[in-house]
Amino acid sequence: MLRPTAIKVVPLNDFLLQVTFDNGEIKDFDVKPYIKGKWYGELANKAYFSCASADGYSIKWPNGQDICPDELYYCSKKE
Repeated sequence: MLRPTAIKVVPLNDFLLQVTFDNGEIKDFDVKPYIKGKWYGELANKAYFSCASADGYSIKWPNGQDICPDELYYCSKKE
């Protein structure tokens, strides 16, 4: 069975993403551990962080940052 994919995302306070998956589950993903270095460091800007979007597979940002779909699903916590 394939892992569920992200169909909706809502950026929350404290660098959390509320992700709705195609199986109906809604889970929170903590992005804080990823916000480091040049590539993901851009996510520390709250306005930019809020530009997260679901592409039907995973979560991405305008400049190309994304979260591995497996990690997004398996490391998220149910509300």
